Amino acid sequence: MKQKSPAAYQAMVRAASPASPLAKDCLLAFLTGGAVCALGQALVNVYMLFGKPLADARTCVSVTLIFLSALLTACGVYDRIAKYAGAGTLVPITGFANSMVSPAMEFRSEGYVTGLGAKLFTVSGPVLVFGISASVIFGVLLFFWNLLTGGAA
Repeated sequence: MKQKSPAAYQAMVRAASPASPLAKDCLLAFLTGGAVCALGQALVNVYMLFGKPLADARTCVSVTLIFLSALLTACGVYDRIAKYAGAGTLVPITGFANSMVSPAMEFRSEGYVTGLGAKLFTVSGPVLVFGISASVIFGVLLFFWNLLTGGAA
C-alpha cells in the first residue's frame, strides 16, 4: 500500500468531512449554555425563597445541577441534547458530571467494580489528579513563602 502525502491526506479529510455551520453551532452553544446558567440562577432564587441563605442556595444549586446532568446522562437524554447544543452542554458543572457518568454507563455491563467503579474516573480522573496535585504544590509553596517573608497571603 502506497503511503499518501500529507497534502493528499488533508484533501481526503476535507472531502469526507461535512461542512460545519459555524454560526448556527455557536448560537446553539450560546443559547444552551445560557439556559443552563439561567436555570442555575432560577434555582438559587427558588432555594432562597424557601429560606436558604445565599451561600447554602448556591451549594444546593451545584448539587442539583450535578444530579440532573448525571440523571440525564444515565437516561441517554444528555447526549441527545449535546448533539444539537454542542459546546453549550460543557458548562463546567454539568459537563464535568457528564464526563464522569458517561464512561461508567458505557462499561456498566462489566459489573459494579470492574465496569462502573473502575471507569467512573476515566475522563475526569486526570483532571482531578492534576487539580488536587496543583493545589497541594501551590499550598506548600505558599506555606514556605509565608515562612520566609513572615507574612500571610
